Amino acid sequence: MAVPAWTERQRRAVGLNAGAGPYRAFDVAREERRCAELGANVIVRGDPEYPDLLASIYDPPLVLYVQGRLAGGPPVAVVGTRAPSMYGRRMARTLAGDAARSGLTVVSGLARGIDSEAHLAALGAGAPTWAVMGTGLARVYPAENLGLARRIVAEGGAVISERPLDTPPTRDAFPRRNRIVSGLSWATVVVEGRHQSGAMITARCALEQGRSVLAVPCPADSVLAEAPNTLLRDGAGPALELQDVLGALPDGHLLQARKLPPRPASQALPPTEEEAKIMALLGSDALSLDELVQLSGLDTTLISSIMFGLELKERVISVPGQRYAQKEACR
Repeated sequence: MAVPAWTERQRRAVGLNAGAGPYRAFDVAREERRCAELGANVIVRGDPEYPDLLASIYDPPLVLYVQGRLAGGPPVAVVGTRAPSMYGRRMARTLAGDAARSGLTVVSGLARGIDSEAHLAALGAGAPTWAVMGTGLARVYPAENLGLARRIVAEGGAVISERPLDTPPTRDAFPRRNRIVSGLSWATVVVEGRHQSGAMITARCALEQGRSVLAVPCPADSVLAEAPNTLLRDGAGPALELQDVLGALPDGHLLQARKLPPRPASQALPPTEEEAKIMALLGSDALSLDELVQLSGLDTTLISSIMFGLELKERVISVPGQRYAQKEACR
């Protein structure tokens, strides 16, 4: 779809957003051309398309670069560690997938781990999802999630950034990004993380913005329990199931959960070619996600998506030690 030419207001805003001025040059005309090539729109604060929730925070971005469409039901953020346990992956998939099927829009940060699981679960539910990047739209980070970013846009969601197109990953970019993740969302759900983590920053941003914060309870002896269990101790709501997430929405936005379709039984859907490959690698053994990545040559995000599908089809189960095994082998 063709992107309309920018207005003079958009050009001025993009220049200001990039820090353009007498002492710093920024080629706004080139940025406009490249946005057209990428199919990216520029939304300026105050435009009718600018999300109302985000506009209401104390420091909303001046400019949003958007690929795709900011459309969908009430937004809810699902965030967490880049190196989750199998338990964390399962909870992120379940909560995000059920939220998406119930009509919510899942928002996350396109990072490895919990963010990717949340986006994939929403897509798997046939719903749009929004990914907020800390880099420019032309510098997807991590690079392994370029395919995921394209899929999000192709399937009706949006990839979003406040940064100029070619902005690389920097130390300060991701904490700034996190205020947008929470600012777009009525509630933020934290699934695993350390005290000093992006998930904890996102939760703090949500609290400062007057939004609801929920956390998935974790085993007390896990280092990944630090963020969620601290939030729970300090008054965050527990996120155990979809109804907890729906209950965190403010009055007037509470959705009645639609009846979720039954998960397909293992006999109903045959394995895909990639699923069959993973099943063959498992054999009678139990393997970790990292081992499956090494043996298959596929990237972590794709393997995680495949394992999610196999779990839904009840062909594999997770076993102690954060490993997967064929369900038949465990009988």
